Amino acid sequence: MNKILLIEDNELNRDMLSRRLRKRGYEVVTAVDGETGIVMAQAEAPALILMDVTLPGIDGLEATRRLKAAPQTRHIPIVALTAHTMASDRDKALAVGCDDFDTKPIELPRLLGKIESLLNQGPRA
Repeated sequence: MNKILLIEDNELNRDMLSRRLRKRGYEVVTAVDGETGIVMAQAEAPALILMDVTLPGIDGLEATRRLKAAPQTRHIPIVALTAHTMASDRDKALAVGCDDFDTKPIELPRLLGKIESLLNQGPRA
């Protein structure tokens, strides 16, 4: 079973997405801010991270920078999740190391397609 780390500060979004992913057979662990997300990524070794961009404290972009800089976590694919839909927002997320980008509100079939695509690519260097 693939483990997904969902880093999301909004409780409703976190609960809804966690339930929907679990129904599809994923193990889901959650964090409510960037700092906790970084610690959990190191401790839990998830197959993929869903990263809210707008987080309290360390935002999702900075958390991604740190995860991609660390040898222990740099191989984990990260999908940025944000309500910001400008092309520049996508570019910023990809520039810091996110492997993909999706917008809120979440369209589950589209997000699942991105998750499956990244998981099927296998480990990264």
